[in-house]
Amino acid sequence: MHRVLCLVRLINCQYSFIYHIMSRLRYWKLTVDEVRKSKFDPKKVLIWEIKCPKDDQGAVFGVYSYRNGTPWDYESIKGIVFYHNMIEKEELDRLTKFIKEKFGGDPAEKSSRIFFKGSREIWAPNEIADLAVQLGDNFEVSTELTIELENFTEPEQQESNLPSSKILPIPGK
Repeated sequence: MHRVLCLVRLINCQYSFIYHIMSRLRYWKLTVDEVRKSKFDPKKVLIWEIKCPKDDQGAVFGVYSYRNGTPWDYESIKGIVFYHNMIEKEELDRLTKFIKEKFGGDPAEKSSRIFFKGSREIWAPNEIADLAVQLGDNFEVSTELTIELENFTEPEQQESNLPSSKILPIPGK
């Protein structure tokens, strides 16, 4: 049975928290400071992503991790992954080296994604924010962060310090 989502608009034009009627919530378009100030149980993170646009022509890369593994054909690969679009080979090589030195794992390329099979994974807000800062500084990019949490209750939402205006509910089980 699907649950119904309610988003209540308060008098001061701020949105209230999404009540515990959705099993998953995605906070998107977060800044490094918003993530650094946040407080949540890292075990509740399903997915995090750091999107790094290079220009307004579509050059972009992103670093991410799925708690349950990233799909590769019919299997899931555990570890950090990055995707890329319109990024020069030299920069891809630098990014691959950076991720490999930081997290380990065996790099494997599939289309526009590079998987670091068996790499160390991070889930804590400060670790994700630190990585975003390092990517921004080392590759001269801006960063936009997304974090998806599972079974994130109303009290946890309120205590998290994550902006309720940046919640994107994920329907489903």
